[in-house]
Amino acid sequence: MEVVIITGLSGAGKTKAADWFEDKGYYCIDNMPPALIKNFIDLSLTGAKSIKKAAFVIDVRGGSFFGDLQASIAGLERDENVDFKILFIEASNETLIRRYNESRRIHPLSTAAITSEVIEEERKKLAELRTHATYIIDTSTLKVAELNSELDRLFARGEAGDSFILNFMSFGYKHGIPLEADWVLDVRFIPNPYYVPSLKSLTGNNKKVSQYVLKQDIAKEFINRLVEIIKRLIPCYIKEGKYSLTVALGCTGGHHRSVAVANEVYRIFSEEGRRVTLEHRDL
Repeated sequence: MEVVIITGLSGAGKTKAADWFEDKGYYCIDNMPPALIKNFIDLSLTGAKSIKKAAFVIDVRGGSFFGDLQASIAGLERDENVDFKILFIEASNETLIRRYNESRRIHPLSTAAITSEVIEEERKKLAELRTHATYIIDTSTLKVAELNSELDRLFARGEAGDSFILNFMSFGYKHGIPLEADWVLDVRFIPNPYYVPSLKSLTGNNKKVSQYVLKQDIAKEFINRLVEIIKRLIPCYIKEGKYSLTVALGCTGGHHRSVAVANEVYRIFSEEGRRVTLEHRDL
């Protein structure tokens, strides 16, 4: 089992890092008492639904529980069933003060405005833990996309594309455009099976309708170009810290053309081993 402890200074970006791990398929838990980590791992390894990757965000918010972390780390390092790493995230005092002032949140070691003294107190509490860190990232000058790129380099082993999720959806324009879509593509330029008497009552899930739609030269060209541009842009999205794309394909009623086309692009990417989902909203 792969286990990552995400720790470091408050305001340095641990939550953003946890978002990255969650997008990568890690089971993420924030602020778990360190003494319970071993119990969670044992349950994950022996339960009916095994968890292969987990990330725990642990920091000074844990109060008195935080003192148990060193003992938990020692136990994890001895566990042959665990591939264990510590990610320590930090930033300069100036950066942390600016971030806290912008967010108007209260530092866990303070009841008033954040100061350099409060940050230095936290640094002292974390100093021993920092010496055990597998990786240390300073986010003082990093944007979120740059932090994600650094995490890709350290943890994704060059396989960031494997965690990218493609969501394909068919819909009918007469029922409204899906608000959750990143791309909305109109396939009403394809000849409509609705006007073929033998196909009118069927849907794009039917083989006859699918064949009718997909045999059209313009449909073939559209699908080929769509697949090509999606493949081209996936690395660009990942570089910007985005790990999913929802493509909505629409026809008039959402029963024939959009369904057949969505099924086909889903099939293509699925057979390539991509992470893909499919939804026919208006069926």
